[in-house]
Amino acid sequence: MKKIFNALCLVVLLFVSQACDSFLDQVPDDRQTIEEVFQKKRPTEEYLANIYNSVPDESDQWNGHPWIGNVDEVHIAWAKWTIYQLNIGNWTPGSSPFYKWQGYYNGIRSATYFMNHIDGNTEILNIDGQWLIDQYKGEARFLRALYYFLILRQYGPCVLLGDSEIPADATNNDIQRARASFDECVDYIASEFAEAAKVLPIVNSHERDFGRATKGAALAFRARLLLYAASPQYNGNTEQASFRNKDGAQLIAQSYDKEKWKRAADAAKEVIDLETYSLYEDPSQDPVASYRGVLLSPWNSEVIFARKDNGLWNWDYNCSLRSAGGWNGVAPLQEMVDSYFMKDGKSIHESDLYEGSGFTDGIYNMYVNREPRFYASILFQGTTYKGGNITRDPITVELNYSGRDGKRNGGEDYSHTGYLVLKGVSPETNRLTGVSASRPYVLMRLGEIYLNYAEALAEYGGNDAEALVYLNYIRKRAGIPEYGTAGLPEPTGAQLIQKIRDERRVELAFESHRWFDVRRWKIVEGVMGDQHGMNIDADGNDFFNRRVAAHYAWRKAYYWFPLSQYEIDRGLLLVQNPGW
Repeated sequence: MKKIFNALCLVVLLFVSQACDSFLDQVPDDRQTIEEVFQKKRPTEEYLANIYNSVPDESDQWNGHPWIGNVDEVHIAWAKWTIYQLNIGNWTPGSSPFYKWQGYYNGIRSATYFMNHIDGNTEILNIDGQWLIDQYKGEARFLRALYYFLILRQYGPCVLLGDSEIPADATNNDIQRARASFDECVDYIASEFAEAAKVLPIVNSHERDFGRATKGAALAFRARLLLYAASPQYNGNTEQASFRNKDGAQLIAQSYDKEKWKRAADAAKEVIDLETYSLYEDPSQDPVASYRGVLLSPWNSEVIFARKDNGLWNWDYNCSLRSAGGWNGVAPLQEMVDSYFMKDGKSIHESDLYEGSGFTDGIYNMYVNREPRFYASILFQGTTYKGGNITRDPITVELNYSGRDGKRNGGEDYSHTGYLVLKGVSPETNRLTGVSASRPYVLMRLGEIYLNYAEALAEYGGNDAEALVYLNYIRKRAGIPEYGTAGLPEPTGAQLIQKIRDERRVELAFESHRWFDVRRWKIVEGVMGDQHGMNIDADGNDFFNRRVAAHYAWRKAYYWFPLSQYEIDRGLLLVQNPGW
């Protein structure tokens, strides 16, 4: 009897198994196949919109992108977040913090699939015509190039996949690829940006299309890519002589090529010559309002590419004072505070206006007579603040130990340096009242392109006057004297290069540039280590004594993030980044 029962069970099991296989092989009536997706306009557009999802929100310093809180710009208050492990040097290929390699490759594969399958979309052809298919392919090509660039800057040389699709059933042997050299990656990505630019619109004419790729965006990221490629980290970096593929192929160029700077300058000028963008100026002509408005005024004349409807409430909450509904913990370092110029356009080391101790009208002299961008970017002790939907009179900022927003009553939510970031923080956002000011996150703007152009020209040499013109455009909008005026001599040669770097540090502060700049210039070892702030454990005048606020770990391996151990284990031709 038992044998009969077991046999019946086996028959039932086989029937159920075969029935399930048959069922799973079917496509439900209400579900489209992937082939059908690319025959209809709406699902095709939804597929493209999904590729945009990998465009990064770099305001997330906690678990997303550590480009502000892991360099000499800010200190992030909360030890529970991943960035703290980075700052103390507690990261390995096994832990892989802020790991984006796989995510960006997912975006690359989706873009490639889209480009390979959209041709012949009958509905788009009938409604709009071939031009829209070409534009959509251009957007996908732009996104693919962008994701390659984001891999390149974080991990170094990429694995280039071209237009081929890796089948879902590919064997392990089929997916083996070696890394291309850095220069090969640059040439490929630059050509992809240029190709995309040919079919993309110069501007998006409808508000619903804001945030989509344009010709200017493609050319601008190409210019940034080529600026990086011309820089010392990649251009004749003999310290990376041993960084080779398993077949011995060199991954970083060992010979300096001056012409790379000209290529970068020409690429930046191509964006400028579009005459599509202009430096944003507030209608009030107030330089503080103008500088703040670059990031707070949606889709203004300076924005080249932005992540649409970012919401940025997370940035606002974490930067804002507790008394204004915030979490009070994104704290500029003293090194960053000291980098801002004085109102006479000189550095604090050059200007006679800088005293640095004592008080003027109740404000510590370190913060008196500073340039407009300082007041647009830094919340400091004793200043007044009206934001976070505060309806009463402006409050006085108190970040000292016993102050309204100080350490004593803050739990974990207090500034470790005695400062908070103001730049990019909407005065409308207030967590306590549930108000969040939604706005795009700016990833590319004209101010950067001007500085890219000036730097490339100065490094190439022979046209310092032209470089100075664009450097002075930035200073003029900032509300400080231009070089060649007000007793400021016109810098040339190496001095001009340094002035451009100093300006870049201030103008692009807290916009995720500094982390990459100090590496590509190969000055990173000199800016990591001890980071300083005010004495947040004190009140009164003792608060203004500088002290070490944090120590940022550094070793040469940190030039690039490591590939995860998982990628190394399955990628038989992959080599790990140096030092890991």
